[in-house]
Amino acid sequence: MPLSDFQECFSAALLGDGQVPRAPWLVALESQPGFAVYRNTVLKGCLDALQANYPTVCQLVGADWFRAAAAVYAHTQPPPDGRLMDYGAGWCDFLAGFAPAAELPYLPAIAHLDRCWTECHLAADAATVDRAWLARQDPAALAGLRLKPHPAARWSWCDEHPAYTLWLCHREGWDVPESLAWRGDGGLLTRPHAEVTWRPLAHAGVAFMDACAQGHPLEAAATRALDTDPATDFSALIGSLLDAGALISNHRHTD
Repeated sequence: MPLSDFQECFSAALLGDGQVPRAPWLVALESQPGFAVYRNTVLKGCLDALQANYPTVCQLVGADWFRAAAAVYAHTQPPPDGRLMDYGAGWCDFLAGFAPAAELPYLPAIAHLDRCWTECHLAADAATVDRAWLARQDPAALAGLRLKPHPAARWSWCDEHPAYTLWLCHREGWDVPESLAWRGDGGLLTRPHAEVTWRPLAHAGVAFMDACAQGHPLEAAATRALDTDPATDFSALIGSLLDAGALISNHRHTD
């Protein structure tokens, strides 16, 4: 038997997937009491990893609800490898189509911010640029300057719900303000040094970061931001992004 076939059958058996035909050797293996213990251990590892990777979602729905939903997810989307710290890339999309989550329409957006934290934490390091670096650049060349998002920078915008504010309050252990305006908002997560940090990000800021990620020069990225919100103070916006360590130079030098 090819190794890939053995691995596929064994994985399906561990996750209790009844759709995969069982070879006699696998039926015999599953009938042993120890296999059930092993199966439960594997599933528990998946649930524990999802709960650790999506703590804000778990706070919102409670551990029992979360783990019941996570069990459904784990059976349909098992870990692609043994590094469970990165497990759950499809959790946001899963929640968007999960009928019991329909009463919490903002839950996928909250999950996306939790996922942003994980990706931010695991991303590569890079030297950031700051206000002083930008001030040293040739003014005549600023329009064509290309800035890139830091490898660890993640940003998110939700049109329908104050997802970032809800995420922030639960992440920090704060009470959700009774006066919270129910409108869209956005957030920026960065890790210029050792720890992940976060801050709110206006829609224009999200548009600017999107443009930088697409390789647009500074003038075009600024235009994208101002088209999104003409009232934007662009100097304040880019200053905030530089202070957050969200940007790097498109070139290797940082003079």
